[in-house]
Amino acid sequence: MKNLNDFLCPPGNGVFTVHTAQENKQALHFALYNTIDSEEVEAKWKDSLEKTDQTKKTILLGLCFDTGGGIQRGANWGPLFIRENLIKNFNCEDILDIGDIRVIPHLLHDKYLNTETIKSCQEALYDGLDLPVSPLSIAQSLSKDLFLNDKKLFTLGGDHSVSYPLVKSWLEVKKQKGVKAAVIHFDAHTDLMPKRLGIDICFASWAYHMIELLEKPSHLLQYGIRSSGQPKDYWEKKLGVQQFWPSDFDSLGTDGVIQKTINYLRSQNIEEVYISFDIDALDSSYASSTGTPEHGGLDPKTCIQIIEEISTCCSVTAGDLVEVAPFVSSTHKNKNTIEPDTTVQSAALISQKIIEVMNK
Repeated sequence: MKNLNDFLCPPGNGVFTVHTAQENKQALHFALYNTIDSEEVEAKWKDSLEKTDQTKKTILLGLCFDTGGGIQRGANWGPLFIRENLIKNFNCEDILDIGDIRVIPHLLHDKYLNTETIKSCQEALYDGLDLPVSPLSIAQSLSKDLFLNDKKLFTLGGDHSVSYPLVKSWLEVKKQKGVKAAVIHFDAHTDLMPKRLGIDICFASWAYHMIELLEKPSHLLQYGIRSSGQPKDYWEKKLGVQQFWPSDFDSLGTDGVIQKTINYLRSQNIEEVYISFDIDALDSSYASSTGTPEHGGLDPKTCIQIIEEISTCCSVTAGDLVEVAPFVSSTHKNKNTIEPDTTVQSAALISQKIIEVMNK
């Protein structure tokens, strides 16, 4: 964890702007540190970094990044808005906020860059130190360090490509430590494409690449899927994953879906789970400030119930919540819904629940 200072910046500063939207960042800084003075913010933030080695609390990280998306941008602002809501409405004493990953918004992953570009970006970020420069590569290095040190990490994204480095690092460490692990994935979409327009790391493909890291493909369990070019049977038979579509909630009931989930996790002796929550798993009446809102989804109460019950049989040791785009407001059936307030409130509620079960 020696590179925390290099990889990170104070909460809210992960979206790179010089003057634009300073009022948003300053409001968050005042809520966190009771000051908007940049030097005081920096000092108080660095104090929190010094506690990272010793903390037993869940660590909160912002990954303000939407270059891995492909429908509608804007999820890079999600972490700032969700943090503000968490501070305002929930007890945040059980988390240690270490800030945001430093993001060069033009980059995705270092594997796509040539040597000249990497060196140029290393000069801009680190005065030439030989460290990763793309947001997903930085996240992979940082999160792996944290997981190797048995830290619990909850990350606010960002588009869903941010889950690629986080889940990958988590699964690699759990395998190394001999822990039986599963991934719980809430989403309207499968995210099971091998590539999208030739790119293998993006919002639509991250889950596909986790399958090869799991002991069994069926250790990827997906909830809320309803927007897919193929039916449920196609994905389950072709890839071996498990899916629970809204129609399953209608036929089995929420309790039936939960019981089926718990029975399976126990039968597989799963010890730890990672929860990845795309806000569009919720019906668009709860979450329309996102790049791909979908009707016919789950409600927050149902998702919270699933998360609570899973935590009774497995330890939740990592998670993320992604795809909140506060400046995007799509149409939805409930014309009385105020956006982005409803989406941000839903995101904060789900985030708080995941943090709560992680701190068990």
